[in-house]
Amino acid sequence: MKPIYADNAATTALSEYALSKMLPYFTEQYGNPSSIHTFGIAAKNAVENARRTVAQAIGARVNEIYFTSGGTEADNWALFAACRLKKKQGKHIVTTQIEHSAVYRTALELEKQGYEITFLIPDTYGLITPEQIADAVRPDTILVSVMLASNEVGTVLPIADMAAAAKRYGALFHTDAVQAVGHIPVDVRGLGVDMLSLSAHKFHGPKGAGALYASIRVPLAPMIFGGGQEKGRRSGTANVTGAVGMAAALEESVNNLERDASHLTFMRDHLIAKLLTLPGVSLTGHPTQRLPGHASFFVSGVEGEPLVRALSDLGICVSSGSACSAGSGEPSRVLVAMGYEMLRRESKERAAPVRISLSRYNTLEEMDRIVSLFPQAIEIAREKTAALFSFDDTVFDE
Repeated sequence: MKPIYADNAATTALSEYALSKMLPYFTEQYGNPSSIHTFGIAAKNAVENARRTVAQAIGARVNEIYFTSGGTEADNWALFAACRLKKKQGKHIVTTQIEHSAVYRTALELEKQGYEITFLIPDTYGLITPEQIADAVRPDTILVSVMLASNEVGTVLPIADMAAAAKRYGALFHTDAVQAVGHIPVDVRGLGVDMLSLSAHKFHGPKGAGALYASIRVPLAPMIFGGGQEKGRRSGTANVTGAVGMAAALEESVNNLERDASHLTFMRDHLIAKLLTLPGVSLTGHPTQRLPGHASFFVSGVEGEPLVRALSDLGICVSSGSACSAGSGEPSRVLVAMGYEMLRRESKERAAPVRISLSRYNTLEEMDRIVSLFPQAIEIAREKTAALFSFDDTVFDE
């Protein structure tokens, strides 16, 4: 039987439409967009048309979109650019404990360089409030960076209200929208953000392609030097196929947003309702204010790796948290910040997060298959966990 792929928060399948748009630029129109001959002009036009499509999808101007290698580069660029732009105003940055490592670890690096970082703590749903932002900003705050939607628990945050609160002292506002773009409506004007990061492979585009939106009020300082591409702000030969594929995938996702969101929300809610009837399974993240295809849980009495492997052996591909931190052996920083202390190594209680993230290609029948096999996977994982840690897991029996 075909395995069920339900790890779409980690990456998505490339859509056939995006692939069809990319192929000619691999095999026919393979010119360098910096060249002035026919092949180069065709490639340049493709890149600029892609830029226009991405801009329209998020309500931006064409000259506010800069192509990158993905969300991590876009996040890094946003933070470092803000520091350069605002260096005379101060050295205080506000971000949160729930951020993707691309923001969180960049903030830690800036802390080493003398910046003061305020890491806001979420509630048990993974929410940060506008009031927390208002209380944290001060005259020397140069940047506030808060993600639009959580990659680990799927909670969607009130970014528009946060951005308004950040402007009290003129701080720039950046949002990591990697998990949101292509899945929920995103409009940079409505959100009131100065910078926004997105990544193609999260909405059925190619890996290695992303973009940074930067308002015309934010003159980005370059991080990569060389030939002066991307209006002198990001040197290097443009990834033509990546830009074309990203634009096509985003256009397809936005055009089908309402239909896909309805389909995903129905499957998500069906899955959540069924899995919450199992002993030892509880929901993480906000019960309603969450991404359409994102379901995340805690399972008691198990470690994450044995559970994910057991599910994989049964033909169900999910994750136990952020793919970018998988294999680290460390408990989820995000979930610990949300108050799940049982994840700490010193805790005697065993519990593991599991993230089931869906796409338009999943079906309701697959959700029922996940539900039917989940108890078997938990049993296998509890046995392996008990053997690993030599503790009596009979307390988890109902």
